[in-house]
Amino acid sequence: MENQTLVPVSGVIQRITPLSQDCCSLQVSIVNNSGVSNFIVSPSTYVVQEIHLRAGMLVTAFYDSNLAIPLVYPPEYQAVIISRKNSNETIYAGWFDDNLLAVDQSLKLNVAPSTQIITSNGQRFNCSLGGRLLIVYYSATTMSLPPQTTPRRIIVVC
Repeated sequence: MENQTLVPVSGVIQRITPLSQDCCSLQVSIVNNSGVSNFIVSPSTYVVQEIHLRAGMLVTAFYDSNLAIPLVYPPEYQAVIISRKNSNETIYAGWFDDNLLAVDQSLKLNVAPSTQIITSNGQRFNCSLGGRLLIVYYSATTMSLPPQTTPRRIIVVC
């Protein structure tokens, strides 16, 4: 769905609470310098590599800013994607065009032979990356506009 605008929130998981009405969903509280944000992790949330979430884990969670958000504090979002994060890396999730420029023009990818490219179920991906939703793991960008990076890993959400 190319009209999704995925917004990242990175931080440390403070606590994980089961939702009382739904045994299949959890509320994950993430704390960072901006405060606490709660994410609902449901069966429709893509948990990268099906990691077992736990308190103290550094993660990045993405929510769709086009969806309605309840006016509560701390804010509560429906997690679309959640991934473990290394402390020295950035995770970006979004749609890319055929030139590997993010649709919001915030990032340009320069894929290297060393870049691991896999599907969301862990299989090797050998097709064009353009026009797809990608989760990109990288550590540095250029100072150009848009910033360019050679990612360490790309996950294609098929």
